[in-house]
Parts: sequence; structure tokens; C-alpha cells
Amino acid sequence: MSLLVVGSVALDSVETPFGKHERILGGSATHFSVAASYFTSVNLVAVVGNDFPDGHLELFKKRQIGLEGLEKQTGPTFHWKGKYEYDLNQAITLQTQLGVFESFDPKIPANLKQPEYLFLANIDPRLQYKVLQQMSTRPKLVALDTMNFWIQNSLEDLKQIMAKIDLLIINEGEARQITGESNLMKAWRKIATLGPKTLIVKRGEYGAIMFQDGHVFSAPALPLEEIKDPTGAGDSFAGGVMGYLARLQATDWNTLKQAIIFGSAMASFNVEDFSCQRIVNLSLEEINERAQSFYHLASFESDLL
Repeated sequence: MSLLVVGSVALDSVETPFGKHERILGGSATHFSVAASYFTSVNLVAVVGNDFPDGHLELFKKRQIGLEGLEKQTGPTFHWKGKYEYDLNQAITLQTQLGVFESFDPKIPANLKQPEYLFLANIDPRLQYKVLQQMSTRPKLVALDTMNFWIQNSLEDLKQIMAKIDLLIINEGEARQITGESNLMKAWRKIATLGPKTLIVKRGEYGAIMFQDGHVFSAPALPLEEIKDPTGAGDSFAGGVMGYLARLQATDWNTLKQAIIFGSAMASFNVEDFSCQRIVNLSLEEINERAQSFYHLASFESDLL
């Protein structure tokens, strides 16, 4: 059930209408690995600076996340500062300090080069490709996330790694930016020609939609009364999806649908507090109850005409 994630571990300063926090734990690999750790064993490959608090390392250890691939270098940890106004779907970046992340050159430890499931979180597509080249054997499932910056500035590099993956997990804007298509069905058809067998589109407060040859699945978002910070929700979603697939050791269509529900559940927990404060202390009972809420949200009885 091994799962490997390569991405960023960061210190975030975040302000929303519901609070303000300085230099809290963040990063794509952080939110992903914490969410995934409830379903399977997960190893993290990233880099932090010598200013990274020991307390954050203890949080990873508490969730039994493997840290052999977490490098510690001299210099500052990647720091993102941003805020959200009342449109919580839109982050406003105020400052980005790459620190040691600027020279991040992921080197996969020898004993981590045979993961069954690999997630390439949002980093330079050239580094994502380099990670895949370091695998001793081809994982059962390779999934990838990216962002508008890489689509705009490194599209050819991105297409090179997309040709090697199985599952692409991106948001609506990114799907349209990659393909030039406003319609998601048309966007999927173009993305399918680039390599991925499956596309999951994150739609924020509108849920998620998944495409595979001949299949479409749409999952709702859960209406929540308590939303404090959406930072990392997409990464928590991906962590839930990949963790669930690794736990069940399956990637068939029905299992993928279930994985989206559990990924959505993890994202819904993530937004209820800042950083990983909400998702670090969950019980499996809470996760199952939240997943059941998604099921009841979309299920109904019908007499066909």
C-alpha cells in the first residue's frame, strides 16, 4: 500500500475573514500527506530550511508520515503569504519567498524508489519528470497536479510528463488553460490525447468531476457552515483520493468514484480550520460519517417514466 508524494513543505502566512495566522505549516506535500496518512502508509519527499520548527516535524511523525526523503538545508523554508476575502475560491498572493525550495532537486532515497502509488504534487514539471525517471519500477498509478504558472511558462515540459502519467488532478481553470477549451468535455478529450487515462477536475464549492474513456462522474461539494481557510483543500482532496486507492489496491472506475468521495471528505475537513489543525486529529469514524454525508447528499429514489 506504499504511497510516495513529492512536492512542497512550506510556512504559510494566511489571512481570511475568519482569522490571521503567521508562518503556519503549509505546502502541497504537507496537506496531501496528512490526508493520505489516514488510509495508507505515505512517504514525503520535499525540502525545508533550518528555520523549520521541530513541532511541525512532530506533527508528521504523529501521523506516521515517512520523512526519510525530507531534506533540511541551510537557508529559509519556502514561505507563501496570502489572503482571502469573501470569495474563498480566490487566493490573493501577497508574497512568495522560495528560500531553499528555489534550488530543490528531489533525490529519491533508494528504498523509496518502488512505490506502488506516486503523486507528483505541484512543482516544476521538469522536476516531476526527473522524479519519475528515478523510479526503479513503474508504479501502479502515477498521478500529477500542476498550476497556471507552469501551464503558462513550461507547457511543453508539462506535456512531456503528462505523457507518462495515469491520472491528472487539476482545477477547472487549469483544464481550460491547458487545452484552450471552455467546455470540460472537450477539454477532457484533448487531455486524453496527451497521455492521462483519467482526469479529475476540482471545482471547489461545486464539487469535482471525473472523466475516463466512456465514463463521467460528478460528485457534489458538501455545504459547510464553518469554513475558515481553504488553503490546501485541493491537496487534501488529492491525498484522500490517492490514499484511498492505495488502501484498496484498486484503480477501477467504481473505486475511483469512491476515492473522490473520500477525497472530498478530507478537503471538507481541511477548510474548517487553518493549516492542518482540523485534519491532523480526525478519527476514522469521523471520516466515514463525512463520506456518508456526501452519499446522502446525492442519493435519491426515482420511478422512471
